[in-house]
Amino acid sequence: MVRFRLATVPLEGDLDLGEEKLFLSSATEYLRATGVDMIMPGANSAVFRTYPDGADAAPYGTFIKDLDQPEDALMKEIHSTFRYNIRRATREGVEIKEGLEYLDIAYDLVGETLKRSGQPFRKYEDFKKAILSLDEQVKILVAEREGVYQGCMVAPFSQHTAYTWYCGSRPEPVIGAMHLLHWEAMCRFRQMGVKRFDFQGVRIDPEKGSKQEGILNFKSRFGGSPVQGYVWKYAFRPLKFAAYDVAIRLLRGGDIVDVERHKLASSIA
Repeated sequence: MVRFRLATVPLEGDLDLGEEKLFLSSATEYLRATGVDMIMPGANSAVFRTYPDGADAAPYGTFIKDLDQPEDALMKEIHSTFRYNIRRATREGVEIKEGLEYLDIAYDLVGETLKRSGQPFRKYEDFKKAILSLDEQVKILVAEREGVYQGCMVAPFSQHTAYTWYCGSRPEPVIGAMHLLHWEAMCRFRQMGVKRFDFQGVRIDPEKGSKQEGILNFKSRFGGSPVQGYVWKYAFRPLKFAAYDVAIRLLRGGDIVDVERHKLASSIA
């Protein structure tokens, strides 16, 4: 099984939609030739502008903050309530720290956060291996106040983009702690010359009052530009793909494509 961790990243100039679709179709045919059984839906950071013919697709989105501007301009884009919360957390002594030594703390906070939503988390050894494999291209940041860790962020990055790969918090963090954590992350990546900050994944037109709407509202109020695209999956071996589909529906009610594909027609319209 193949899973894309990122969407298409043009290395020289821009690709129009036709060129990107051709690229994805060529990549798909290459994977078919290598004996791959299926392409699974990508990670939250892989929101494509298009998808190859024959794929099962669903609309999905994200928010991307342009870091190539003065810090004052970055702050001005943030919703006034969030700016207040950032200042409040600073006054109340919340500190943002970073380093690999916070890996265990991040794992616990992310795991607890997912557990509150009824979602499983990967095993510790798998998490650690994934983080260490990124070497110096990942930051682990934590928000701490008086010895109590309020929240965390695990953010892989390149000069092109930094991604909020994992975020987690204690059940009732200090007000503004997570706002300050995101703000500090953006500032630190900007200082390193990273061009963009990707908030990684929101659903299109989520149900009113749902958790997904809350996630969308939280991410949107940091002032990033909304980006709407697609997540998709592709079957090379129909029987194995069908077995995957049945298993994922029994375990989780379906993957993100299954859950969101009914929105595809209205998205295209």
